Amino acid sequence: METLRTIWNFALYTFSDGSVLHVGQIVLVLLIVVGGYILSKLIERFTRNRLAQTDLRPDAAHILQRVIFYVLIAALAITTLSLLHVPLTAFAFVSGAIAIGVGFGAQNIINNFISGWILLFEKPVRIDDFVEVDEHMGVVERIGNRSTRIRRTDGVHLLIPNSQMLERVVVNWTLIDDLIRTSVRVGVAYGSPIKLVGELFLQAVTEQPEVQAEPAPSVVLDDFGDNAIVFDAFLWCEVGGERMLRQIRSAIRFRIAELFDENGIVIAFPQRDVHLDTQTPLQVQMLPDASATTGEKP
Repeated sequence: METLRTIWNFALYTFSDGSVLHVGQIVLVLLIVVGGYILSKLIERFTRNRLAQTDLRPDAAHILQRVIFYVLIAALAITTLSLLHVPLTAFAFVSGAIAIGVGFGAQNIINNFISGWILLFEKPVRIDDFVEVDEHMGVVERIGNRSTRIRRTDGVHLLIPNSQMLERVVVNWTLIDDLIRTSVRVGVAYGSPIKLVGELFLQAVTEQPEVQAEPAPSVVLDDFGDNAIVFDAFLWCEVGGERMLRQIRSAIRFRIAELFDENGIVIAFPQRDVHLDTQTPLQVQMLPDASATTGEKP
C-alpha cells in the first residue's frame, strides 16, 4: 500500500509557481477525460433522439447537437487543465508552434472544418435537400467536420469536401421550397384536330394530383415539325427530387396515350414519302412462285 501511495504521489514536473504535477493527477485526468468523452457522446445521442421527436428541421437539430457536443468537450478540456494546475499561459509557445504547423500542413483540414460550419449556419445546403453537384444528383444525408455526404439517386454515397461545396456550383432543388417546373412534349400526326389535342393534353396534365393548380399548367402548340404537330405542356409540381418528377411525367404520358386512343388521335412517328421521277411508267411484273414449279413446300 505504501508503494502505491509513493507511486501515486511521485512528482513528475514542478511549475514555475511552485505547483507540482503528480502521477496520481495524470491517472485521475485520464479517467476524467475518458469518462467525460463517453458522457459527452451519450448526451449528444440523447439530444439527437429528443430533437428527432420535435418539429425542428434536421439541419437545425444537427447544428444544436454539434454545438452541445463541442461545448462539453471545451468544458472537459478546461476542467482537465485545472486539475493538472496547468495555466493557460503555459500553452502560449505551444499554441504558436501549432499555429505554424496548421498553416503549412493542416490548412485543408481547417478549411473544410470552417466550411462545414459555414454550411450549417448559412444553410446554402441543408440535410435532406436534393442537390446536383456536377453530374451527380442526390440527397444530402450529413454535413460532417470534413465532408458532406450525399446519397445519389442510384444509392451510391458521395463524399464531397465542405470547401468544395462552397466553391463549386451546387444546384439545390429544394433550397426555398419543393416546387419545380417541368414540361412534357408530344407530337401528333398532321390532320389531327389540334384544338381537341390541346384540350386532351391539358386534361391529362390536370388529372395528376401532384400538379399544382397555382401556377396553373398550360399547353402550347410549339411547332409544325417535319413529321408531327408538336405540343408542349408546362406545369409545376411539388416534389423532393428527380425520381418523383420522372414518375409524374410518366403518369402524364400514360394518360395521354389513353385519351388519344379513345379519341382516335395518332401520336406521330417519323415518316418519309418516296417520289420516283421517271419518264415512263413503271412496269410491275409478278414473278412465279418457285415452290409451285419445283413442287417443294414453301
